[in-house]
Amino acid sequence: MSNKIVLGQNQYGKAEVRVVKITRDTRRHEIEDLNVTSQLRGDFAAAHLDGDNSHVVATDTQKNTIYAFARDGIGSPEAFLLRLGKHFTSNFDWVTGGRWAAEAYKWDRIQAHGSGHHHSFVRNGQEVRTAVLVRDGGTEHLIAGLKDLTVLKTTQSGFSGFPRDKYTTLQETADRILATDVSARWRFRTGTNFGAFDFNKSYEDVKALLLEAFSEKYSHALQQTLFDMGAKVLAAHPEIDEIKFSMPNKHHFLVDLSPFGLDNPNEVFFAADRPYGLIEATVQREDTSPADIAWHGIAGFC
Repeated sequence: MSNKIVLGQNQYGKAEVRVVKITRDTRRHEIEDLNVTSQLRGDFAAAHLDGDNSHVVATDTQKNTIYAFARDGIGSPEAFLLRLGKHFTSNFDWVTGGRWAAEAYKWDRIQAHGSGHHHSFVRNGQEVRTAVLVRDGGTEHLIAGLKDLTVLKTTQSGFSGFPRDKYTTLQETADRILATDVSARWRFRTGTNFGAFDFNKSYEDVKALLLEAFSEKYSHALQQTLFDMGAKVLAAHPEIDEIKFSMPNKHHFLVDLSPFGLDNPNEVFFAADRPYGLIEATVQREDTSPADIAWHGIAGFC
């Protein structure tokens, strides 16, 4: 066994740069709202071992680059990250790759006098859009996604046929509320030409497919519904190789109203916030090439 101590994998950058871009070229303004993280990978050994910062692109520089690039517009979080990744790996020879991530927050126009206001907005709290770019040498791995998409169906869901032992108290049911907060990330096929790709249209379509699949079939378990959601996306989008989910089962328990002389015909529930079941899985094409490096640093997805 060697006692030599060496530097392992490393990266650094500026985390959670909040940037809001307002486009004012007409009376009808547009708003883009991102939270961006930039992390560089490459030859930074001297900084760790010798205190030599000659290869350290300051995190403040990375922050300023994000703001400067926003001046020309964002377009989509995926396209914005691709621009950042190309810049840092092209302008600094020792930067061989990196990881750039973004959360996008949506704003809706306030409805005033029957139409959307030109320059007044209300934050849309439906979900948070996510994107991650990993560059490794000349290879790009791009992952889009969403989180905190809360969905619920009031029927057409059950849970039965599970094994029972002396610790099992859960009763089988053929009609229950199914609710979850969908977190999903989908990886585009490596080598896809993103030159004219419409990431915004793709995102909206994937989200719509996820919602359709959640609502369409009777659900025997959240696991089954999760797989149906992923399969529907992959069937419609050949440019996507895999989609990962992390979905809590947000339990709703029927309240016993008999102490008050009332019945409860499956109408009044207690929404429990914890503990909760947590279902995680990857839905992928059979011939998908592994891309483990793309998922490094993304916690909560198996």
